[in-house]
Amino acid sequence: MKFLICLVLAAAAISARAAPAFEDSMAQRTLACTGCHGRQGRAGPDGYYPRIAGKPAGYLYNQLLNFRDGRRRYGLMARLLDPLSDAYLLEIARHFASLDLPYPAPQPSGVPALVLQRGQALALQGDSPTRIPACVQCHGASLTGVTPNTPGLLGLPRDYLNAQLGAWRTGQRRSHAPDCMAQIARQLDPQDLAAVTSWLAAQPLPADPRPARSLPQPPQIACGSATLSAGSAQP
Repeated sequence: MKFLICLVLAAAAISARAAPAFEDSMAQRTLACTGCHGRQGRAGPDGYYPRIAGKPAGYLYNQLLNFRDGRRRYGLMARLLDPLSDAYLLEIARHFASLDLPYPAPQPSGVPALVLQRGQALALQGDSPTRIPACVQCHGASLTGVTPNTPGLLGLPRDYLNAQLGAWRTGQRRSHAPDCMAQIARQLDPQDLAAVTSWLAAQPLPADPRPARSLPQPPQIACGSATLSAGSAQP
């Protein structure tokens, strides 16, 4: 009997030593996020859940608000964020924005060269006759985003880019007025939409993939953005 008691106590001691120490950190609190968005927010393996690591804090904060408040529709995100305050969402956004992690190489594109050329022209130059601005006008010359509110477009799968532009076209995704991306997505014809997302998804990240601090000149299209909650510092 004494032997059995000693054996149980020894097993309990070993188990206690093996259990990881609880760490009250934002990295631990956001494990629910990384369950879908990949380890440290590097992106989910299925191409549907995008990378959130290193995105501008203002952009991430805007999207968390949009999911919580119904401008973006995804039930799992809405339920997860519904009880959280503006200030706590900003903490989450700042945590993921602070992560400087390497990007994987893009997947090879099977799209014809002419389609990729059209996509490149739209991304870098836009299309004046159809009033489509160049992506670089808002998302930065390297297309890695601009702090604090504009996301990068590189390092994202084509399926994800197609889904988001499609959601803007149909009103499933909305932003604060003026909703510039909804306007652009509705002006793009389906062939041009597919061309630009194919080209973007095929591009490698530059040596410095961090968002630019500013644009060389203001964009020619106005875009709405959430106002940070009172008392919160600018991200």
